[in-house]
Amino acid sequence: MSAARRIPHWADVTLVPLTSVVLAFLLSAVLIWAIGESPWQAVKLMVEGAFGSSYGWGYTLYYATNFIFTGLAVAVAFQARLFNIGGEGQALLGGLGVALVCLYIPWPHWSLALIAATLGAALFGAAWALIPGYLQARRGSHIVITTIMFNFIAASLLGYVLVNVLRPQGSQDPSSPRFPPEAHLPSLHDMLAVVGIPFSRVPPTNISLFIAVAMCFAVWFMLWRTRLGYQIRAFGESEPAAEYAGISPARITIYVMLISGALAGLMAVNSVMGEQQRLVLNAVEGAGFIGIAVALMGRNHPFGVFLAAILFGFLYQGGAELALWTSIPRELIVVIQALVILFTGALDNMVRMPIARLFALRGAR
Repeated sequence: MSAARRIPHWADVTLVPLTSVVLAFLLSAVLIWAIGESPWQAVKLMVEGAFGSSYGWGYTLYYATNFIFTGLAVAVAFQARLFNIGGEGQALLGGLGVALVCLYIPWPHWSLALIAATLGAALFGAAWALIPGYLQARRGSHIVITTIMFNFIAASLLGYVLVNVLRPQGSQDPSSPRFPPEAHLPSLHDMLAVVGIPFSRVPPTNISLFIAVAMCFAVWFMLWRTRLGYQIRAFGESEPAAEYAGISPARITIYVMLISGALAGLMAVNSVMGEQQRLVLNAVEGAGFIGIAVALMGRNHPFGVFLAAILFGFLYQGGAELALWTSIPRELIVVIQALVILFTGALDNMVRMPIARLFALRGAR
């Protein structure tokens, strides 16, 4: 019996990732102490910077919103044992869909613009993921290689469109014009002001946060309460068994990549429409790759993805405050984030095996 099977399910989804995070933070504390800074003061500053004010909460939730979308994209694909590393490119193309909808269609109200932009982002992201999915299903091309390659193709394609099509006349900035006021999304400050709750105006957190939370519930329902979700999970457990049961591997592969690409594309609603209010060259800012770590830490479950996204939002916002107010270099903040990814991903078995032995010893007693 494998180590994973000796661990209760509750421990696998909570105890293992929490232990990994604690180990990563302990090693980070050693690194901070080695450069002459106080680990306790560093942790305190990170927590206060990320959660100590509405300003910090706003940026933490903004980053977490991006990571929820890209984490769900990876998690859905991994349920079918497809490793979609193309979230970065799919989100870039999703941003193009948002920009085209917002710039070339006049909207009387932001709500209609939001619906159209959501559809545009999902369609462009899904279309970009469809190509690697088709190549995997029909031509046998490995999904990891094709999705990585399509990230670079998406960046080049977006650069060409921004420079030669969307860039305003006389501008040297490779970006689109700003969206009209009717396409500006209400911020969290605007929404909370309706019920009398004060919140900082500065952070770009907007209504797409609630769309991200809704997608967590939608993905959970799709995976565990629908026939398609059962087929996806069965295909991920055993492709020969699924095929014997009448499940088409090609069809499931294409469906999964369409859903995964659509989720990654939806990230652009938050970053392009909600924060930048225009399409810029680096609209994704690495969130597509962070989504891989979020999905791994969240055990490819929507609720776990939500919690992991909050953690990485904390690391991003708290790390920015740490680099701003201490002599800790920004590069060390990236190292701390990398340690969390390392322990929750590559070194997962190193944490899992001792916990499995403890449970086995407890069972023997």
